[in-house]
Formats: sequence, structure tokens, C-alpha cells
Amino acid sequence: MKETISSISTVMILIVLFMISTQIGAKEMTSEEVTFGRKLGNCLACHMIPGGSLPGTIGPPLFAMKERFPNKEDLRKQIWDATIKNPYSIMPPFGKHQVLTESQIDQITDFIYSK
Repeated sequence: MKETISSISTVMILIVLFMISTQIGAKEMTSEEVTFGRKLGNCLACHMIPGGSLPGTIGPPLFAMKERFPNKEDLRKQIWDATIKNPYSIMPPFGKHQVLTESQIDQITDFIYSK
């Protein structure tokens, strides 16, 4: 019995150490990586964005954002949950469904707002 508990404890410690080491090695993604990357924002799947390649055309092009959204917080709210303004929107509610973290939504907002 003691050997079993000891073995389980050893395995658990190794798992925790592995998880910590992968977190230490992980680098913070840039705003562009979060916006263009297919694993997170994947905005290019639906939108044309200056600087992006192979964009989709399902959603509106994302340029001249300061003119379209004079208040940057309104753009952030749109990214957080597009169904607030349009209940039939096909854009995923990235914040409402916790697809992205608040920090990642801020990164995307800042990046898109600068275009």
C-alpha cells in the first residue's frame, strides 16, 4: 500500500513539474499573433485585415476602425459578444463563451483599432 501511494505521489509530482516547466517556457503572444493566429482569434478566417494574408470575406473588412468605432470600448464589446448588437451574428462571442481571455480580447482590440 505504501509503495502504491509513493508511486502515485511521484507521478503527480512529475506531472506538476512538467506543467510548470511548459508554462515557464511559454512566451507571451503578440497582439498580431493572437489576431492572425489560427489557434486563438483567427480573425483572418472571416475578415480582411491590413497586413494579413489569405483573408476570408464572410465578415466586414477590419480597417478604418477608429472612424467606425470612435470609442475603442465599443469595438472591444463587439469582439467580446457580437450578438449584443446583432442577435443573428455568426461571429463567435469570444468573451461571453470564454473562447479568449480578457487579455487576449484586449490584444485583439488594440491591434485591430490601430488599423
